[in-house]
This record gives sequence, structure tokens and C-alpha cells, in this order.
Amino acid sequence: MLDLIIDARPAALSPGFEVRRILPYRLRRMLGPFIFMDHAGPVQVAPELLPSLDVLPHPHIGLSTVSYLFGGQVTHRDSLGVEQIIKPGEVNWMTAGRGIAHSERFEDPATLAGGALEMIQTWVALPEADEEQAPTFANYQPQQLPIFTDTGVWMRLIAGDAFGLRNDVKTHSPLFYLHVVLQPGARFGLPRGYPERGAYVAKGSVEVAGRTYSAGKLLVFTPGIDPVLVAREASTLMLLGGEPLGERFIWWNFVSSRRDRIEQAKADWQAGRIELPPTDNAEFVPLPQDRTRPAGSSPAPQALS
Repeated sequence: MLDLIIDARPAALSPGFEVRRILPYRLRRMLGPFIFMDHAGPVQVAPELLPSLDVLPHPHIGLSTVSYLFGGQVTHRDSLGVEQIIKPGEVNWMTAGRGIAHSERFEDPATLAGGALEMIQTWVALPEADEEQAPTFANYQPQQLPIFTDTGVWMRLIAGDAFGLRNDVKTHSPLFYLHVVLQPGARFGLPRGYPERGAYVAKGSVEVAGRTYSAGKLLVFTPGIDPVLVAREASTLMLLGGEPLGERFIWWNFVSSRRDRIEQAKADWQAGRIELPPTDNAEFVPLPQDRTRPAGSSPAPQALS
């Protein structure tokens, strides 16, 4: 039924801004094409302390970053010249391709609208044929993301194809990504037709096959098994998975199917060959010191997304 249970671990993105990191994990580097997942917040700080949460301009290659908020707002700026405020229920989908830099700023008191800032950040690895594509960015509004409701169930399709729902969010490989809210006692399953599937318990708790799993756990399910998740209390889940892409290397904020491409990205950032956002170029995150590390390890990702 369950292949693995991953507990979210604390990770610091900036001074005073700690998140819960779910992927990558030493026993599970990816889930379908998803190679990274952070849960930030809920964060409640005084408005004058908001700048301390900022994530300065930093680079990516070989992936799409996906930003989704439960509360608050974040200002995204990137080297394409895009400046986009993302709010709850929207999706920011940035495809880095051959290279992009972006920042995430918390510069408006409305960031804390509703009492707290809370967001889910994922990275989706690109198929080899798309790793060197030109970078792109798209913001999708709530009305572009279909919603399904039933007794005790509310669900939004963030991306991909699931339960007969589809939307116009551009993806590069078969996947599903869902925001699900369950009332106590509600029962829910997983989309079929995907070899790798998981459910992250963002809030509340769910029961699977007689065992209860609390918030902060990613449940990775055995292929071919169709589990039933039962909400033990009001619960929020993020369901995700899809077709695996094969081995990927990850170092800091770089993802690639080739080790040598990671080395090139390091050199490009160090030499200033990845452009900074034109409206946010006064500071940036320097390349981490590349000390000798055990195989498969790398500096912790700096990015929220």
C-alpha cells in the first residue's frame, strides 16, 4: 500500500525564514517528475520584518518551478523582465530551461493578508529534450484551474490530468498536481493511470488502511494500488505524481540529466552569464562553496521555487 513515508524536515531559506522540506529525500529523490517540494509557513511576522523573508535573485536550469499559495502574497521578478504578484489560488509556473534567475520578495503588508503567509513550492524536472529550451513564465488565475466539489470534498486541479479534469497549465511530461480539502470523515482516492503517486498532508490528518498520518508527511504509494484516504479531521492535501523521467542530478538550484551541465551552470552563474532580473539586480545569492561531498549530496536549495 505504502512504499515510503517521508517526514518534512526543517530547512532555512533566508535568515529567519524556515520551511519544511519534503523532496528531495535520501531514499526518494523524485516522485514522477517532481524533484523538489517545500512547505513554507504559515509565517506570521510584523510587517516591518517582511524584508527579512526575501529570497534574493538566484539561478535555475533544467526544471520548472511551481508556486502555489494558501495565504498571503509574493512578488516574483525574473530575468525575462516579468514582475508578477502571486496570490492564493493562482499558479506561477516558471520554466528555467537553459537558464533563468528570479527573486521572491515579501514587500507589501498585504503579504500577510488573512493572518499568515503560507505556500507550497515544487520543482518539476524537464524531459531531456526540453532541458535546454528558452526560459518561460506564466501566471494562471483561479478561474483557469478547474474545481470539483462533492460531499465533504473540495478539489482544485493545479496542473496535469486527473479525475477527468484538465486545464491549460503547460506541462512537459505526464503528471498530476492537486489541492484537496477534506471535511472530517470524507473519503478520497488517487488519480489512476500514473506509476508514481503521493499525497502530502499539509494540514490535519488522514487514515490509510487503518493507520493515521498527520500533517508534514508525504505518503508515497505502491504502484498499481488504489488506496482510500479518510480524513480524521478537516484536512488539506497536495496530491502529486506522474511518469518518471529517469535519473536527474541536483546541485543547489540546478537540475539536469547530465553532470557536466551542472558544472557549466555553476560556471555560468559565477561568471555572470545568467542574467539577473532587470528590476531586481542590485543583489543576488552567490554560488555556494563547492566542498567535496558524499555522492548524491549537494548544497541545500536556496530558492523558494
